[in-house]
Amino acid sequence: MLKSITFLFFVLQSFNALAMNGASLFAQNCAACHGSQGNGGVGVPLALPDFQRSVSDEFLIKTIRHGRPGRVMPAFKNLSDAEVKSLVKYLRSWNTHPARNEKIVTRPGNITHGKQLFANHCSACHGAEGTGGHGTGVTFSRPRDLPIIAPALNNSGFLAAASDKMIKTTLMHGRKGTPMVSFLKQGLSEQDIDDLVSYVRSFEKHPYDQQVALQGADTPIIRMESPNSLAATVKAVQRAAIGKNFRIIRVQALNQGMVKAGKENKKQTIIFFCNFEFLNNALAVDPRVGLFLPCRVTVVEHKGKVEVFAINPKYLSRIFNNNELNKLCDEMDKVYQDILEEATL
Repeated sequence: MLKSITFLFFVLQSFNALAMNGASLFAQNCAACHGSQGNGGVGVPLALPDFQRSVSDEFLIKTIRHGRPGRVMPAFKNLSDAEVKSLVKYLRSWNTHPARNEKIVTRPGNITHGKQLFANHCSACHGAEGTGGHGTGVTFSRPRDLPIIAPALNNSGFLAAASDKMIKTTLMHGRKGTPMVSFLKQGLSEQDIDDLVSYVRSFEKHPYDQQVALQGADTPIIRMESPNSLAATVKAVQRAAIGKNFRIIRVQALNQGMVKAGKENKKQTIIFFCNFEFLNNALAVDPRVGLFLPCRVTVVEHKGKVEVFAINPKYLSRIFNNNELNKLCDEMDKVYQDILEEATL
């Protein structure tokens, strides 16, 4: 009896340790996008009852492993198999609703008819080619009447993770709490839904998730040496920025606000400038662009040498996993390169 109690205690302790590890992994890797309680944000709401009821553990594992190439969700290849399982177990702790008892059977469908149905019923949210909704889940970059952005169905990560049964279940029942409705209630037959599933599966032949090339993104900063004095270089940076249709916001010592007034390092100056149209367009794509906007260039004098630094937007684009934002990062990189080159002539 004592051995049985000891064994049970050991199992419970192991389970608690695993759950705690999953909670920690979620906080470190997922909460920033999916919310601390899985209620969504940039990422989909993982705690949503209909989501929990329609996806399998295998779907969650493959989603963590593959991510969504070209979208916001990265692939977590650094996590061990044990960590992924622990993370999935933690996600399942939000599953408070009983599983559906019905048996979903998938059948081969008519792809041509499925394409027509997709155009009529799905493309408004998921895009004409299944490339997903525009922007991210943050309200600044999506219509406020949508709680989430429609996922990309024509995506190698989604197609690798989602089974036909999962897709069909979602189409049949919808997902309460999102714009995804039950297609059965919309008047489609089960055969229509099989046709839709077959069309979505046909995306595997040509998944639309090519990444924008990130050439020249090996270093996190752009750095150039100036032949002029610090003061002259600062003025040159301002002229170059204005010439690129940017407005100077302010010029200050780099460590201003971090030291007592009057103790600032006069040999380190940062120039803030902004093009508000570009800023608004970028924020509408992905609010995380605030990591490098408004624009800033730092001029430093050290041991008689004047150097000019700017953050490398292409390097940051690795974090975003967003093709639209990668294009803006490329554009911003060219702006920085031009300004620094002109300022250091």
